Amino acid sequence: MTDGMDKNFPELARRVAVCRDQGAFTTLFDHFAPRLKAYLVRIGASPLQAEELVQEVMIVLWHRAELFDPSRSSLSTWLFRIARNRRIDALRREKSRSADLDDPMIIPEEIECAHSALEAEDRDAQVRAAMTDLPAEQYDLLQRAFFLGKSHSEIAAETGLPLGTVKSRIRLAFTRMRSNLTASGVEGL
Repeated sequence: MTDGMDKNFPELARRVAVCRDQGAFTTLFDHFAPRLKAYLVRIGASPLQAEELVQEVMIVLWHRAELFDPSRSSLSTWLFRIARNRRIDALRREKSRSADLDDPMIIPEEIECAHSALEAEDRDAQVRAAMTDLPAEQYDLLQRAFFLGKSHSEIAAETGLPLGTVKSRIRLAFTRMRSNLTASGVEGL
């Protein structure tokens, strides 16, 4: 293109914006589409993806030409910036679509067989029964720690007991429960 034609680009864009001048748009398309495609391929897009992105950029020009401000940049700068941004958006979409098959969030949990589920329920019932055999203070500490998820420090602050006492009583409760459950034939506590 000649310099005279380059100076016409803002006027052609204005005509697209104001009166949807198809001739002006065709001139701009014919000039910029191959250059935008070459640029997009150079920055890593496949030829097919580059063509699609060029179509998106030119659609922006057709529908949003009024956003072009010749006092802020040249038309080519504006269009190439849109092309670059569309390429970045495409990369983000590709990245979000590619799932990590090792992600724990998408790996289904193994289905527990009925026999194992019954054994687990039986074991849980035995553990609950063993807990009721604990002194009330030890039962309360275990409940706070394991059912309410509180730290030893939080339990100490809530109960007014020294931290070492909380830890000792929880340890004693476990020892007592372990011996009761072992006598009942339950393992793994």
